[in-house]
Amino acid sequence: MRLRFVVLASLLTACVAVAAPALSDAAPQHNDGLTIAATPNPVPAGGGVLIYGQLSGSNISGQQIRLYHRINPASHYTLVSTTNTNSFGFYEFTRAEGVVLTNRSWYVRGPNSTHSRTVHERVSALVSLAASTTTGQTNHPVLFTGHVTPRHAFERVFLQEQDGLTGDDWTTLKSGLLGPGSNYSIAYTWHRPGVRDVRVVFAGDDRNIRGESDPLTVAIQQTQVAGFTITASPGDVIPEGSPVTISGVLDKPGTSTPEASTSVTLWAHGDGQNYHAITSALTDSNGNYSFSQIPLHNEVYKVRTTLPDTNNNKFRSTAQLFEGVRDVVTITPSSMSSTVGGTVTFLGNVSPDKAGHVIYLQRKGSDGDWHNVETGSVNGNSNYRFSWTFGMFGPHSFRVRIPGGPENVGGASAPVTIMVSGVAPVTTLPPGS
Repeated sequence: MRLRFVVLASLLTACVAVAAPALSDAAPQHNDGLTIAATPNPVPAGGGVLIYGQLSGSNISGQQIRLYHRINPASHYTLVSTTNTNSFGFYEFTRAEGVVLTNRSWYVRGPNSTHSRTVHERVSALVSLAASTTTGQTNHPVLFTGHVTPRHAFERVFLQEQDGLTGDDWTTLKSGLLGPGSNYSIAYTWHRPGVRDVRVVFAGDDRNIRGESDPLTVAIQQTQVAGFTITASPGDVIPEGSPVTISGVLDKPGTSTPEASTSVTLWAHGDGQNYHAITSALTDSNGNYSFSQIPLHNEVYKVRTTLPDTNNNKFRSTAQLFEGVRDVVTITPSSMSSTVGGTVTFLGNVSPDKAGHVIYLQRKGSDGDWHNVETGSVNGNSNYRFSWTFGMFGPHSFRVRIPGGPENVGGASAPVTIMVSGVAPVTTLPPGS
């Protein structure tokens, strides 16, 4: 804790806030005497940003650098902070967490009319998502609610369902309007059963670029067949490699009396497959049956009497049961600590094999939800790699998320927290321009 206060004090000494911000007209044209860079860019709303660069020439030490920004819809640039160059002509500014909420443009001025190019900082909106239930039934509405940060009252958001093989294909199901408080409420009814990954998207405007919620999984099941039930334990969605128990009760036809010692058969199919018989068992004295399975991919199960009824020569069958199998994602950071301007690499694996599938690095936002900050793809060995450069000190929590598809339900790694303290030497950062 003491280190953080020391770092903060040094930053405040180096970056003197201007009490009465000055205004400037449109940003000047870039010349070759002063560079600028900003990281990260784009940044989630409320994220910290590091702005840095270098002054060139013969007298570059201790020179004053002035930072200007413009935020839509303002027409003028405002002087927001000043600092001095070090002995190598480098300078740096930090914009704290919770400050950069909307798109903006940066440039800096230095001595002798030097001025940088203009950097356009893109800021993604934060979108949260919650569901009234994640285990619904066909023809029963599910209510999706959430919030967009910063406020975008009376703009639209879109409820989407993932439907492609690579995880980056989404179909819009319905749209909703943000209320005065930037909250939304969208009810949607599925008429066909299945396990689905859904998300809500804010398309973006002049103030913020596109933002997406963290996907969530909804399992929609058929209504149970009276007299022949089917359920899954521990639930409708399991991690890949985990066992699931398919069980239920068989009653005598047209009654609620259990049917004992009757052979029943478990049937299943995956995406694009036909049903096939797996195994059979006898019901116990209470009509109960049970099967244990370890599926690698999403499966649709049903249980049927092994033999047809003698009175009508027909098989009895349960409703279909949709069982989602969630991808398992590992994560290993190159370091558990870093500096402002420092970079950490995240490596990991996805199981089962997801070569070519889209995958996201997520950071926990100021709203407490997970938000995509980088997009990548899974390589031929089902591994991934991400890098992230920090714009502000303090704890930063990350995880890696892979969206689902017809073969598997999307999954997320365990979260990791990187502690960021101090500021990296500007000489170690990628050069500005």
